Amino acid sequence: MGQLALVVIARDEARHIARCLESARPVVDTMIVLDTGSADATARIAAEHGARVEQFTWTGDFAAARNAALALSGARWNLVLDADEWLAADAGGARLLAQACAGEPLIGLLPVRLAFDLAGRTLAATTWRARLLPGDVRYAGTVNEAPVSALPRQRIALPIHNDGMRQAGRAARNAQRAQLVAAALAAAPDDAGLLYQAGKLDEARGAYGAAAGHYLRALELAQPGDAWRHDLVVRALFSLKMGKEHALAVQLAELEMANWHDSPDYHFVLGDLLLDLAHCQPERADELLPMIEASWLTCLELGEQPDMEGAVSGRGGVLAAHNLALLYESRGDAGRAAHYRALSEA
Repeated sequence: MGQLALVVIARDEARHIARCLESARPVVDTMIVLDTGSADATARIAAEHGARVEQFTWTGDFAAARNAALALSGARWNLVLDADEWLAADAGGARLLAQACAGEPLIGLLPVRLAFDLAGRTLAATTWRARLLPGDVRYAGTVNEAPVSALPRQRIALPIHNDGMRQAGRAARNAQRAQLVAAALAAAPDDAGLLYQAGKLDEARGAYGAAAGHYLRALELAQPGDAWRHDLVVRALFSLKMGKEHALAVQLAELEMANWHDSPDYHFVLGDLLLDLAHCQPERADELLPMIEASWLTCLELGEQPDMEGAVSGRGGVLAAHNLALLYESRGDAGRAAHYRALSEA
């Protein structure tokens, strides 16, 4: 079957599967698509684009589906993509992938860039996920599936793009996933990873109180080395702000500040939190405005940090500059407002 196989599970992905396959074709030896019950032309299109296509009855278990797909591969290495993803395989990234496959067994972490729309801009959040696996590695976890392996993790700077958050029907898919997460949590209520996933789904539907509750409980149970802790803290601060739980949010920010002094995402949401607090308590504005300004200036000093889990593009650049422009405009400082407005539009 070759050195490297692309392995995909897909259902009703006729609009995206060709893009996924064609992006990976230059760097893989074979392509496998496991169709989990499509009612559209996913299977036919995948076959037309050179993939081996097999069928699988969906059981509500992501690990089971991924493992069934991996079992079809006899390759030494497997590259795992979702159907709505595609590789940005320039020469440098492809070379890094080839080097990893030529070496000793490891779990390859690739940067998945999740695109979303905000205030007229298309931004991306970067999350590093285990997507390059030795041929014998399998998954565990019904909805929070992860490779089961003690092999070392190594980052491979070959970007994977994902526009699933911009697609129609996202709310319905999130609702289905929320049901699976809720069932998994009922069986394992102290699973920090599941609590984190539940919080993200709550946040996506605007249920910020529920999201904050899940995030705070996840923080109690999470380990310092959990790769997603940075994103968890930032999301918890945002959800607490949106729920007007300012006191809890400030307390959490103070507890976590030493851990994330180099994170533009942390300082960005801290500035937003303090601004919201100033709006709710205008008598404290003179006290809070210098801290708000300092938070967003720190973002620009740090710059973009895409290697940090969950980092959102712009928080170390154009988004922070935009907020500073608005801040200085509100204070009648036209010169600095114009300076940061220009930066935000660059």
